[in-house]
Amino acid sequence: MSDELEKIRREIDRLDDELAALIERRAAQAKKAGELKAGAAAYRPERESEILRRVSKRNGLLGGEKMSAIFREVISACRGLEEAIRVSYLGPQGTFSEQALRKHFGAAVEALAVPSVDEAFRRCESGGAHFTVVPAENSTEGVVGRTLDLLLATPLRICGEVELRVQQNLLCRTDDIGSIKKIYSHAQSLAQCNGWLSQHLPRAERVPVTSNADAARRAAEEAGTAAVAGEAAAERYGLKVLSKGIEDDPNNTTRFLVLGNLDPAPTGRDRTSLVMSAENKPGAVHALLTPLAKHGVSMTRIESRPSRARLWEYMFFIDVEGHQKDARVAAALAELKAPYLKILGSYPIASK
Repeated sequence: MSDELEKIRREIDRLDDELAALIERRAAQAKKAGELKAGAAAYRPERESEILRRVSKRNGLLGGEKMSAIFREVISACRGLEEAIRVSYLGPQGTFSEQALRKHFGAAVEALAVPSVDEAFRRCESGGAHFTVVPAENSTEGVVGRTLDLLLATPLRICGEVELRVQQNLLCRTDDIGSIKKIYSHAQSLAQCNGWLSQHLPRAERVPVTSNADAARRAAEEAGTAAVAGEAAAERYGLKVLSKGIEDDPNNTTRFLVLGNLDPAPTGRDRTSLVMSAENKPGAVHALLTPLAKHGVSMTRIESRPSRARLWEYMFFIDVEGHQKDARVAAALAELKAPYLKILGSYPIASK
């Protein structure tokens, strides 16, 4: 070993000790802040978003995304000193929902895997979890209808969002792709990989299941089967990755919502989600959206879902830029005239 390398390693050790001491000092300050909050929630999305945006602007060797990932875990560990947070998600372990949860909250939370999106909502609504993380839409396959339907009735509010780049992989017990007769996965994941599967496994039966992790579990137990899922599921269920990145769209991304009994304060880079109905008459939807245009509020998304109340009537799910406490957004919301209107929440826009 050269003297120069040994010198560098000693410097790294010194810096590690310095970093550890600084993190301990930060933890001590976070604990003091928690004591001053006097029972207020430890998780403050607007504050955490502010910290992550600040550190991600550093143009160093690691880059903003890696620096943010490091600080997410620092924040998570310090937050855990204030309160033990429980978060429900669509399980079992190894799903993309669990990855989204960890990306947003870090490792220092109790993750509660549940068998369905309905149960993820119910667990949080009943107080069994402080928050829940649920899939809302995919960049190629569109919205998750069940999540939108549940948003209509839940008392929970959206307090955050997570964007997760989704890489789908073909997982199997063996290396023999020719032995695969059946493929398990979530319906959306099967759709995201339709082109690849049609080309490489045209005769294999495609079987939709409740989650990709459940698909991996089944593939681990049944000969002649495979799963389409993430690498985390492969590791958890002892499967081989026969082919990586089989999704048809290389930019395949899923958006998840964080819900709870919390209303984040404005950060200057927020999104507001709402749902409303329209009368079944000409120009009704145009009239609904006019206040947004009038006050210069940008609408970033609109989706329709059939109304459960009346046949051939629809509910419109809308995202706009800004916080409901921002002057322009507040003015537009005040002028919205709809038979049914519900503000689902205002929250920081997802960081990378």
